[in-house]
Amino acid sequence: MRALEEKLAARRQTTQGDAPKDGHYQGQLAWRMVIELVAGLGIGFGIGYSLDRVLGTLPIFLVLFVFLGLAAGVKTMLRSAQEVQRQQMAGQDGPTARNEGDRRG
Repeated sequence: MRALEEKLAARRQTTQGDAPKDGHYQGQLAWRMVIELVAGLGIGFGIGYSLDRVLGTLPIFLVLFVFLGLAAGVKTMLRSAQEVQRQQMAGQDGPTARNEGDRRG
């Protein structure tokens, strides 16, 4: 039994060492960004389509608001990416580097 437990413990250590540390988090981040983009497009589509139906116009508002929704989605994605980058930089830098950055900006 001890030999089996030792083999299992050794196997667990090798599999845990090979696993990516932030793999699950990166997947969540990717889905978050996709959802932000699609939400911007969906909201723009909904507003544009509704205005076109109410006003009886050609799909001019639909096109306009889809582009505005796309721009809003991209802007939100960029803001999320900057937030994650700041968190990663704060994790890599020590407390002294963060304090020096605070003094500069």
